[in-house]
Amino acid sequence: MKKLLLALVIAITPLPGMTAAPVDNADRPLLMAGKHSLYQRVLSVPDARLASEAGGKQGATVVPFTAFYVYARSEKAGKQWIEVGTDRFGSRAGWLSAADCIEWNHGLTAAFRDPAGHDRVLLFEDSDSLRELAGQSSLKTYQRLYAEAAQGQLSADSPVVAIQPPGYIDVREDFYLVPIHRYEDVYLGSEKARLLQVSSVPLVSGSGSPGNTGTGKRGYTAGLVFVVDSTLSMQPYIERTRAAVSTIFDTLGKADLLGQMSFGLVAYRDNLSAAPGLDYLVRTYVDLDEGRNAAGFLSRLKSLRDASVSSRDFTEDAYAGVKQAIESINWAGHDARYIVLVTDAGARESNDPLSSTGLGAESLRQMAQQKGIAIFVLHLLTTATMPDQAADAEQYRRLADFPGIGSLYYGVPTGDVQEFGKVLDALAGQITGQVQMASANKAAPAPVLASDNAQLAELQARVAKLGYALRMNYLQKTGDGEVPNVFNAWLLDRDFRDPARATLDIRVLLTRDQLSDLSEVLTQVLEAAEDGLLSPQNFLSELQSLAATATRDPESLGATTTSTAGTGNSLADMGFMREYIEDLPYTGEVMGLSLDDWQSWSTQQQIAFLHRLEEKVSYYRALHDHTDLWVSLDGGPINGDSVYPVELEQLP
Repeated sequence: MKKLLLALVIAITPLPGMTAAPVDNADRPLLMAGKHSLYQRVLSVPDARLASEAGGKQGATVVPFTAFYVYARSEKAGKQWIEVGTDRFGSRAGWLSAADCIEWNHGLTAAFRDPAGHDRVLLFEDSDSLRELAGQSSLKTYQRLYAEAAQGQLSADSPVVAIQPPGYIDVREDFYLVPIHRYEDVYLGSEKARLLQVSSVPLVSGSGSPGNTGTGKRGYTAGLVFVVDSTLSMQPYIERTRAAVSTIFDTLGKADLLGQMSFGLVAYRDNLSAAPGLDYLVRTYVDLDEGRNAAGFLSRLKSLRDASVSSRDFTEDAYAGVKQAIESINWAGHDARYIVLVTDAGARESNDPLSSTGLGAESLRQMAQQKGIAIFVLHLLTTATMPDQAADAEQYRRLADFPGIGSLYYGVPTGDVQEFGKVLDALAGQITGQVQMASANKAAPAPVLASDNAQLAELQARVAKLGYALRMNYLQKTGDGEVPNVFNAWLLDRDFRDPARATLDIRVLLTRDQLSDLSEVLTQVLEAAEDGLLSPQNFLSELQSLAATATRDPESLGATTTSTAGTGNSLADMGFMREYIEDLPYTGEVMGLSLDDWQSWSTQQQIAFLHRLEEKVSYYRALHDHTDLWVSLDGGPINGDSVYPVELEQLP
């Protein structure tokens, strides 16, 4: 009897680093079928045990989800065995039962998107039934299968074996692994889609690995950090922010919810080398622990004054303030996490010499979302900044974009203090109401949208949707979910009802050391290109080799390109580029870039591309230093073997 699987809570482990010197080619892993340089690899499942020989007594338990190379295969007493090693150079670890392994020949893994407002993903037993369903012009069969799965009433002959959980399991907080094994291209209506064969591996309770342990419900909490431009002329907005927070504390006190919502305050100005009289670049006035009570927050906010001198121009280092709020504030224990940026000037982008972060809007947004933080931007459109407002608004809209919700940006016309206060009150009041309803275990009522302000009404609607998504995430994390057994299944990466909507995000599993290597190698490639040591064709080959290696075999990152490993050692030079790329279901920006594309670009387009690569280096460094994002599966401290699933689009 088939069983509806209610949860897909999974953990991951690092790919072991290279530990042995190269040996004779005869002592290398088995090659993948039809390949000349790609080796077979497997992942160990929880409770897998090593044996000294095929069919022998199983002894030491393997850390769950270790990625091994395959050195040999054997059958003993009707049971398949695999000899595994920790690297490609002969470091054999022992034999594992094939039943304790998952075939995984590349590092791609799927992460389910938030299902709020959409259908959840159905997982099928075989590809034939899913392919047939995708090819049907009628949704009738799909609707029947979906209803059965959602209600937990799968029939014995149903091709569906599981459904994505109703709540959102955020891979950035509760790590899981859904390895992708094979894929097929299909069309869903007029939209190109992919059938993916994946595995689901649960976290075993008590294994020492992270994950959802179902510890029961706790009080819903929210943290809101204001990031305030404190340059000249900003004092009226600082005062109005204080009034709004004071009102919120009064509301929370009357509802007996003090402690359920905390506030923080980060102030920023600009690079001191441009205007030394500004006193500081960025300063944390209140952290979330100090901002649990009104007296602590308001007294510190009272000490914040705007600068007494002007900054260099109408562009300031707003990203420095946002970055500090993301990295330096302790967000632990807060189910809903918000940053509200208040500014009247544009932000220094990654290519600005005065930028202290080297980050652009997209990388900063990714950093925030890795911690589950939503960024609001209240942009004061004062007359002084009018020439730059369109460009400034565009960068802040990108910074404030939240997946599945939209941009949480609001432009305050003329920088009017009264309208700023009205918007701030509406935003803060709505968030406070969501905390109240969640704490009382009641559904939040539909917001009363501003009838005289279309921009505010749109923001309120998005805040309501965001609040619902965050609460569903909270309920999923604190609920007692059923953990499934290991199983293989097929799924579609597009929504049946809305084929233009992707249901998955694709990620690449990297260790902290591998990310550091990636940063170093990309830096060297960029420096070689800037020094004129690489022709345009070789530059693209270097980047493609680096991207392909990070996806296929991140252990080889240090010996990927000619600029880092010596002439003739890149994948492209060795003729292996095609087989590294040809059967991957997903590739990044660089993979599809050709010399013709590059030469057809304008100088401005080429420079923008290089800036994106430089921004990725800054992103790698920032992610590397975010120790709270990395997972150590052996229960030890965060180190070079700790892991994180990096978004595919963040690879070179």
